[in-house]
Amino acid sequence: MPPTPLPVLQADCSSCFALCCVALPFAKSNDFAVNKPTGTPCKNLRQDFRCGIHTQLRDKGFQGCTVFDCFGAGQQVSQVTFGGRDWRTDPGTARPMFDVFPVMRQLHELLFYLAEALTLPAAAPLHEDLRRALATTEQWTRADAAALASLDVSTLRQDANTLLLKTSELVRAKVPGRKKNHRGADLMGARLSGADLRGANLRGAYLIAADLRRADLRTADMIGADLRDADLRDADLREAVFLTQAQLGAARGNPATRIPPTLTRPTHWT
Repeated sequence: MPPTPLPVLQADCSSCFALCCVALPFAKSNDFAVNKPTGTPCKNLRQDFRCGIHTQLRDKGFQGCTVFDCFGAGQQVSQVTFGGRDWRTDPGTARPMFDVFPVMRQLHELLFYLAEALTLPAAAPLHEDLRRALATTEQWTRADAAALASLDVSTLRQDANTLLLKTSELVRAKVPGRKKNHRGADLMGARLSGADLRGANLRGAYLIAADLRRADLRTADMIGADLRDADLRDADLREAVFLTQAQLGAARGNPATRIPPTLTRPTHWT
């Protein structure tokens, strides 16, 4: 029997009821111009579930919106979990829908990483376990709202993370020489221009505003690395492991920045 197709792991805002604009809170900061509590629609949200300042988000102080990625969880909750019922015309769906959205986003993020791991030849010894983890996670994305609300997603993430760590080790082991271990390191504003970071462990590293111009980040493990305002001009991120579109969107780059073919060059890069 063929495996069940994965949900789409890219956001399709036209099929979502603006869940990221309502369900999630944000605080006034460099990323958001105002405070907004959980479950309250953003003041810029229109009645048709579209953003009224979509083309001006950065200019209006909503940079955080431009880099957020739900990995396709929004349309999954809107169209699959709740069968196309929206929280405006069916107010009874609002609270459960908003509660389920963050859970679904974590599931879709896991699917994104597990699916990538299965494309890596170096991780072949783990492919059977990765496929099982992928199938279990995918099955949860089709659960009803009550089941999703009670899901212990942290345990699911921990189990998957064990496999992702092993995947990372296998991939990075192919890189000759001693690899840098910056897991969880505070590298905010670090001067890493031209650094050889091939095969480096950058999991959870704080690279906010770091100078990574011309850095070689091929096969570096990028899970959870904070790249807000990091300077990636002329950097090489081809084959970077577990790099996401949101991480690229949070950073600064230019046309010479090399990125994996599965990701898209952010429109604000110049």
